[in-house]
Amino acid sequence: MEKRPFARPVKVCLQARQLLVVTLILTAFPAQARERLIMIGGGARPSAAMARFAAWAGQEKARILVIPWATSEPQASFKSLAQDFAPFHPATVELAPTAPLSPAAKDQFMAQLKSATGVFFTGGDQVKIMKVLEDQSLIRALRERYHDGVVFGGTSAGTAIMSWRMITGEGDFTVIDGEKVETREGLGLLPKDIIVDQHFIKRQRENRLFGLILQNPGALGVGIDEGTALLVTDNRYAEVVGASQVMMVEAGARPAAMVLYLVKPGESIDLLKRRARKANPFN
Repeated sequence: MEKRPFARPVKVCLQARQLLVVTLILTAFPAQARERLIMIGGGARPSAAMARFAAWAGQEKARILVIPWATSEPQASFKSLAQDFAPFHPATVELAPTAPLSPAAKDQFMAQLKSATGVFFTGGDQVKIMKVLEDQSLIRALRERYHDGVVFGGTSAGTAIMSWRMITGEGDFTVIDGEKVETREGLGLLPKDIIVDQHFIKRQRENRLFGLILQNPGALGVGIDEGTALLVTDNRYAEVVGASQVMMVEAGARPAAMVLYLVKPGESIDLLKRRARKANPFN
C-alpha cells in the first residue's frame, strides 16, 4: 500500500491554524473592563460605601481624584473627603483644578485623570459640573476612563450627574408632571433609561421622579436617600448600603400606574431584570 507521509503534518498544521485564529479573535476582542459606580444620596457618607470605593480603586495603591466643580467650597469638600478616605490608606488623594478650567488647568486635569484609579465628584450643584463638561473632550475622557475600569463615585450632585437624563433641581414639584421637571444631559455613566434622584426620601422628592417616569414609561427611576449608597457593577448589579433605602420606580401596566420597590441596606438587585419586570430580581 502506498504510504502517505504528509497526512499527519497536515493535521498538525490545521490545528495550529485554528489556534492562531482563536488567538487573533481574543486579541481583537479583549475582555471588557469591569464598570464600578458608587452613588451616595447625600448627607452622611456611609462608611461601607467609602470602604468599597477605596477597595475597588486599589486600596493602598489607589490614586483617588476628587472633582469639586459642583461646590463653592472646594477645599472644605476635599478635606472632608480626604478624611473619609484616610482610614483606607490610599496612595494619593488629589484635588482636581477648580472651574472654570484654563488651558493649563485642563492639561493638569487630564494628566490626573489618566493616572487615577478612582474618581469622586463632590456635592453641590450638578448644573455647575455639566457646565464644565460642555467641553466634549472632557466628558469623553471621563466616560472612557469609566469604561476602562476606573471606579467612579459621587454624592448628592455628584450622584445626580450619573444619569444621561439629569434632574437639574429646577421646576414645579408641587404636582406630578414630568413636563414641569427640568432635565438636561448628564455625565451618563448609567444605562440611558435610568434616571437618578438623590436626597430622595429625606427631602420628599417623589413628585419629580414620579412625573418623569410617567412621562417616560420605559425608564427606571432610582431614588437614593440621604446616608445611603447604591453600589453598581457592570451597569447592572446594584447593592444598597447605609442608613436608609433606595426606591425603584417603574411605569405600571396601565396608563398613569406605577410600580414602586424599596430596596433596603444589604439587599442586591439586578437592574436589568427589574426594568424588564421579570420575576425575582433580588439576589
